[in-house]
This record gives sequence, structure tokens and C-alpha cells, in this order.
Amino acid sequence: MQDHAPAQTKGTPRDIAQVVADLGYPTDWNWAWENYKPTIIEIAREYGLNRHLEIGGGRDPLFMPDEINELGFEVTLNDISAHELALAPSNYRKVVCDIAADDTPATLGEGRYDLAYCRMVMEHVPDVAKMWRNIHAALTPGGMALSFFPTLYAPPFVLNRIIPENLSRSLLELVFPDRKPDGDNPKFPAHYHYCFSEEDKIVPMLQSAGFSDVTVLPFWGYSYFVKFPILKQIDAAFTRFAQERDWRAVSSFAYVIVRK
Repeated sequence: MQDHAPAQTKGTPRDIAQVVADLGYPTDWNWAWENYKPTIIEIAREYGLNRHLEIGGGRDPLFMPDEINELGFEVTLNDISAHELALAPSNYRKVVCDIAADDTPATLGEGRYDLAYCRMVMEHVPDVAKMWRNIHAALTPGGMALSFFPTLYAPPFVLNRIIPENLSRSLLELVFPDRKPDGDNPKFPAHYHYCFSEEDKIVPMLQSAGFSDVTVLPFWGYSYFVKFPILKQIDAAFTRFAQERDWRAVSSFAYVIVRK
């Protein structure tokens, strides 16, 4: 497929750091969740990116059909699971494929999308470097991508990584019942490959995938210990201490924003 350049906005666009700063970026995890959609909308508007690919969109796409029409976007949903995609509304182009498979660029369409994004997907991909190479192939020249993911070595994610899947699943479902297989937010096995906010651990891989402009935004905090009062207080104090000192080795989440 022939590459299509994304539509251009008037004037010189702000750089990504300024776009996020103008949205009021702090390093608090609540902001990350509340502003994931506004960040994507702002990036799309700033750079004129209208053809979108949501990776791992499954049952819970970011934009509903009425929002897509209002914003003027074209959104394709991707998921590795046909079952998950079937749970989404029918008003989307849907593509079932593994984002890290060899044939994914041909399946998605090379140079087809202006903007790709995913939330809580990257940790489930066993070969993240291949995932990013495939995203690069699917993007138009100047296209962009954003991934929102949990990071190591935040204690809950370290535990999830080292504890056997059956045990970690049981513990998570005990605290958050909606994470059961038949719930609204089921748990999937996690690998945490390249799930870091430390730039020296992730930026070289993204540059090797072909991206020349990389922004990494760390966040601290989570609610996993909310039902354990003493542990919750100790963990919250440590998290604040790490956040104030920008200890990215124990950040909790990150946005990675890249440009082709």
C-alpha cells in the first residue's frame, strides 16, 4: 500500500513535551488514567492525525462511534482475540492479529495509519521490540504512536511477574472482582518486556525500530494495596518518596510517545 502523509495543521505544531505540559501533566497516576483520551485527542489535533489504529481495543474501545464522527477520526480496532473484538460495537473496521507477528504489517496495512495507540497492552506482548517494528511499518511518514503501560519495578507488577499466573490471578480477583474472566476487565498473562520508564532501557529499542522522536513520561501510584491498611500506608509513603526524587526504577506507569 502506498504511504499517505498525515494531514497537516496550520502553523508550527508544538512539540510533544509542550502538548503534554499544556494539558497539565504531573507525575501522578490518576492523571495518566484520566488524561489518556484527552492526550490522544490533543496530539491528533496538533499534528493532523486522523486515521487511527487502536491496538488491543477489544471489548473496550477508547472512542465510541459518536465520538469518532464528532472528532472526524477514522478508527480501526485491533486485537489478538476475535472474541474480544466481537464484544465491541459493530461500527468499526476490525482487524484480528497479533501485533508482534511476522505478518502483522501486511495484515494491518503498511503506511495506513497516522496514529496508533494502546493502553495496558504492552505488558502482555512477549516480543515488544517486534511490536514496535510492526507499529512503525503500519504508520504513515510522520505518524505517531502512544503506549500507556505499567512499569517495573513497581511492587505490584514485580509480584505479578514472579508469582505463578494462577496464584496472581486469584489474588487480583480477590481484590478486584471485575478482573475475573467473565468480568468487565479480565486479567491476561503479563510479560513486562521493555516495560520501563527509564529512558536508557527503552529509548534505544524504539530508535532501533525506526522512531526518531521519543518521549517517555513516568507516573507513580496505584490502588492495588487499597484493601491492606498497613501495607497501603507504607507503600504510599515509599511511592511519594520515589516520585519526589524521580526514581524511575520504581515508577508505576508510563506513556511512551513516538514519531516516525
